[in-house]
Amino acid sequence: MYGSRGVGAFAGGRASAAVLGAALLLAGCSSGGDDGKEGSASAVVTQQPKEADPFWVNPDGSAAREVGELLGDGRKAEAQQLRKIAEQPVAEWINPENAEEQAREFTEGADKAGRRAVLVLYNIPHRDCGQYSQGGAADGDAYRDFVDAVAEGIGDRPATVVLEPDAVLHLVDGCTPEEFHEERYDLLDGAVTQLKGLKNTKVYLDAGNAGWGNPDQIHEPLKRAGIERADGFAVNVSNFYTTEDSIAYGKELSAKVGGKHFVVDTSRNGNGPYTGGDPDERWCNPPGRALGETPTTRTSDPLVDAYLWIKRPGESDGECKGGPKAGEWWEDYALDLARASTT
Repeated sequence: MYGSRGVGAFAGGRASAAVLGAALLLAGCSSGGDDGKEGSASAVVTQQPKEADPFWVNPDGSAAREVGELLGDGRKAEAQQLRKIAEQPVAEWINPENAEEQAREFTEGADKAGRRAVLVLYNIPHRDCGQYSQGGAADGDAYRDFVDAVAEGIGDRPATVVLEPDAVLHLVDGCTPEEFHEERYDLLDGAVTQLKGLKNTKVYLDAGNAGWGNPDQIHEPLKRAGIERADGFAVNVSNFYTTEDSIAYGKELSAKVGGKHFVVDTSRNGNGPYTGGDPDERWCNPPGRALGETPTTRTSDPLVDAYLWIKRPGESDGECKGGPKAGEWWEDYALDLARASTT
């Protein structure tokens, strides 16, 4: 992943996972209990209290499936650690190969549970400038078709969409070639407009992090990308900057884009950013990190709509520091995040 971010969270090969009542059951169980029968390959996860956390816990997410496998292998201590991830709502990164199906299944699953799905669209053409998460739609028309499919899949069901991590940032930092700038602004603006046309969808444009540049560099590009019609912006996506620093950055930026609200990715910022090793890859699977504040709408600032786990804890940033491909589940890293966490 280029620069200081390290999104690396697109699980392009991951199948649709909103299968309720299958291997993992959505049922009442106190957090931290001894779940399932000895040797069972199933695990029980439950939704968080709606008044503080209205977002959906996918009962068939990567971490939940891993908990089930660990229990089946008799590894109860590790399963207990991974419950810290499995029992929290995390964002679903939409696979462009079956975007409508996934958007429908995730939002239907959330709606049946009385919750709101959190979705990430990460398919902009020329994505990630050829780095670990390179790819994206083949061209502008393909991207518009992708957004059409997602919108069709969401329909009138509640959803919060984080739109295109890095897409605006890479227009500013020189990563995306100049010849693609105008098209990208048009695509982002069109996506905001279309998704905001849905009955119950909130949209947050990605806006970088506290370790990159400053708000003076990105506020005008955000306006060109449609921030005025969005609900707000997202900060610290897939990064590690503290919640305090992320809020300070977000508030400074908010003042430059009409007082827009924002959300903070707290999935892995419990110990703040990594300061060792190669500065160009500190964002990529850094050691010693921890889970941050759990997802909630009860935040410490009225401008902050929510703390979200946008990056899926336990999924690799890319093939660095011994990690698998970007977006693939990495049990050892997930366990390290959980063990270092005080949540």
